[in-house]
Amino acid sequence: MRQNIVAGNWKMNNDLSQTEALITDMKRQTQTSDCEIMIAPTFPNLWHAFEALRLSNIEVIAQNMHYEDSGAFTGEVSGPMLRSVGITTVILGHSERRAYFKENDVLLAKKVDSALKNNIRVVFCFGEELEDRKAGQQETVVLDQIKNALLHLPMEAWKDIVLAYEPVWAIGTGETATPEQAQEMHAFIRQVLSDHYGEAVANNTSILYGGSVKPSNASEIFSKDDVDGGLIGGASLNAEDFFAIVNAF
Repeated sequence: MRQNIVAGNWKMNNDLSQTEALITDMKRQTQTSDCEIMIAPTFPNLWHAFEALRLSNIEVIAQNMHYEDSGAFTGEVSGPMLRSVGITTVILGHSERRAYFKENDVLLAKKVDSALKNNIRVVFCFGEELEDRKAGQQETVVLDQIKNALLHLPMEAWKDIVLAYEPVWAIGTGETATPEQAQEMHAFIRQVLSDHYGEAVANNTSILYGGSVKPSNASEIFSKDDVDGGLIGGASLNAEDFFAIVNAF
């Protein structure tokens, strides 16, 4: 049975004192659902966040990682480094990494392989741009991103894969994705997994939605059959908003 998950991606926000304050606020919130909760602070604050939340049910995860375990890669962070500070889940393929840092499917496949080799679970992001959606190419784009980065994996690896569909056209563009559009794409993704690996993998893989989920729309989005939670951006920087989303199931 697949798990409901709400993951907060803090992106390049919050210095140490702000991280401490937000974690303190999160500890005060009440959780009424049984979904899995994750937060992804910045690299300098991972260890502090992990220590602060060690006894809680909030998992601290990383926003990115390099595909090599070590080497002359100035500014990068490796899987073994993440493991050494208690991190066992990483976000890979986020639309901002693809857009601003030119990460492509070949690179992301290497990162996925490295994460799994280091016993790190992957939250793998993908999704189409506005021009893709307008051209009716959204399924083709999503299929290519999944196929090129993930479908080489053996069936047993999928126990450590969470998918996160990001309709890039619905994030900061003024366009709005409907819950029905989210469900339509999630159902398509699940069918891709079923066709390639069988129904067991498809039915046990959590697929999160990452298209501007807010307290006001979370319940309707999460009510869709194939939506198993959300990858949350801005709303995760406010503890009350974030837990309103957590409790939307």
